[in-house]
Amino acid sequence: MVVFFDGVCNLCQGSVRYLIKHDKKNALKFASLQGPYAKSFLPTTELESLDSILFYDGKNLYKKSSAVLKLSKLLGGWHRLLLLGHLLPVFIRNGLYDLVAKNRYQWFGKQNQCMQPSADLKSRFLD
Repeated sequence: MVVFFDGVCNLCQGSVRYLIKHDKKNALKFASLQGPYAKSFLPTTELESLDSILFYDGKNLYKKSSAVLKLSKLLGGWHRLLLLGHLLPVFIRNGLYDLVAKNRYQWFGKQNQCMQPSADLKSRFLD
């Protein structure tokens, strides 16, 4: 299972750190959308825009709010409360997601280079 994220986005990097901390089974691997693994794995259409987190569960590729909901289910515990998001139509969920994605650099900032994992986390990153 792989989480693809915008490697220079502070919000995205924070989300990756959160996922690492709460992924008790160490089931998730991570790859920045700007890195070679993403470029070799993902369709070009997904690489043209860095506005979405992508989650590949081994069978399907999920993006935007669907990726967040799938990850919530995987994390379990209180994160499953977020599954109530399925009650909202996809266009509303993704509309809210797009609003944050569009403004994420302005609201949370941006780095000059992709996130570099620490030595103890390097094995969880595919770039």
